[in-house]
Amino acid sequence: MRRTRAIGRIPVRDVRPAVEGGNRPAKAVVGESFEVTATVFREGHDAVAANVVLEDPEGRPGPWTPMRELAPGSDRWGAEVTADAVGLWSYRVEAWSDPVATWRHAAGIKVPAGIDPDLVLEEGAELFERAAAGTPKGAGRAVLLAAAKILRDEGRPAASRLAGALTPEVDAVLA
Repeated sequence: MRRTRAIGRIPVRDVRPAVEGGNRPAKAVVGESFEVTATVFREGHDAVAANVVLEDPEGRPGPWTPMRELAPGSDRWGAEVTADAVGLWSYRVEAWSDPVATWRHAAGIKVPAGIDPDLVLEEGAELFERAAAGTPKGAGRAVLLAAAKILRDEGRPAASRLAGALTPEVDAVLA
């Protein structure tokens, strides 16, 4: 009987650099940046996001580095990382569903087209409120709650409400 390896909802495949399929270590010089790439996708239309996490020679995970999609629609993601000490480092790629990017994409299509704009904007307001609940108290939480309030402001045109929630300040908090 032949067994097939299970694949999760968000597969991370073809992670590189890999030497001989990962059987030998990739090498770099201390302080030299190198790019980690992977194919990351999911079933359906929801957006995904990914990070690279370096582990130092002691096995401690370092800070995560956000990956970016290398070419739109390619499912290929990458990020530059740097080992800052001599030793045997390792890395892993983590991926997850990105509800904010999914909503932004849908809202960017539906609101200008007039397709259920009030519903789309309410969904965004609820999404930002959930994000605010998971954000430490302070300016970041206030930015997300203000965005939710703008999305619900029926005294403004739908396009203005959407633009008011898609700001660099909101992006910075969500990042």
